[in-house]
Amino acid sequence: MKRTKTLIALILIVVLFGAALFYLWQKNQEDPVSYTTEVPSEETIVVKTVATGSIVPKEEVLIKPNISGVVEEVFIEAGEYVNQGDLIAQIRVIPNVSNLTSAKNTIASNRTSLQTAEINYKTQKAIYDRQKDLFEKGVIAANEFDQVNNTYLQAKQQVEQARINVTQSRQNYDIIKTGTTSGLGNIAQTQVRATVSGMVLDVPVKAGNQVIEANNFNEGTSIASLADVTKMIFEGKVDESEVGKIKEGLPLEITVGAIEDETFDAVLDYIAPKGVEENGAIQFEIKGTLKKIDSTFIRAGLSANASIILEKAEKVLAIKEALVQYDEETKIPYVEVEVGDQKFERKDLELGIGDGIFVEVKSGITKDDKIKVWNPVQGTPQFAQQ
Repeated sequence: MKRTKTLIALILIVVLFGAALFYLWQKNQEDPVSYTTEVPSEETIVVKTVATGSIVPKEEVLIKPNISGVVEEVFIEAGEYVNQGDLIAQIRVIPNVSNLTSAKNTIASNRTSLQTAEINYKTQKAIYDRQKDLFEKGVIAANEFDQVNNTYLQAKQQVEQARINVTQSRQNYDIIKTGTTSGLGNIAQTQVRATVSGMVLDVPVKAGNQVIEANNFNEGTSIASLADVTKMIFEGKVDESEVGKIKEGLPLEITVGAIEDETFDAVLDYIAPKGVEENGAIQFEIKGTLKKIDSTFIRAGLSANASIILEKAEKVLAIKEALVQYDEETKIPYVEVEVGDQKFERKDLELGIGDGIFVEVKSGITKDDKIKVWNPVQGTPQFAQQ
């Protein structure tokens, strides 16, 4: 009885072991992966690089005084629009004692010269009158009278020049003392006027501030900065790794952080020929002119990003870059196209531009081909995508 039970147990063990081997053999005959497929799509592919920067006026004009002194009154505020010639500020001159004394001495010297010239003129005129009478009576020769006449005319000219010198020295004294003089009218140096039309961006001075005139040795104090805010540019920097990919004339798409859901078109106008080191990397300055911003007010200095469009292909046949395989020897790109149930055939491709997600397909497949997703996760049920 015991032998029978032992035999039955052994038979059961052998049967179960055989069934397990058969099950494992069957599972081994099945393909462990069921590949999904994807079809090409029509895409607009844009290859671009991004630069950070800010929006600034294309031309910003600094208004500076023509004379040193103290700001007596400011007539404008930031944000106002002014026309060329509008009064911006009034300057009160604080005269330099040394210059004022020198001007006084010049006036006195010119007056003395005028008096001397007038005395000489009176003397020469008397001589001229006597010699004229003698010449008319035929007593003296014409050559002798011509010499007297020339001397008389020179004396007269010296008087006229001396009077001009006195007038000029008086005007110079007035300018040193008050900043203006009679006859200057609207060009009085104490009045600072707008040299261009535009919006006032900044007024860095106020009444009571001392200002310095602009000259060959000093830039002078800025009274205000003006700009045409309808003509703005993007000013930013790109890394040295990207500067070789861009060129002047490329289109830009500008996004301003403070203005949501709006993009501005621009054109790349300038690429700096020399880079500047910043935080261990070489940066190159770029500039791009914004187009058609009349309807939107962009404040100067707002931070912005510029997408520089390197290449663009609109509405082209494209596939995901993850579907593309490359021949190990020839490096030719290809995909596997479904020709039957889980049966695929290799198709070599001619590719165009790619943006990291999609890549343009110029030839090799059609829009109806089902392309094998060649790198699925094993063990996960997958279904064909139509």
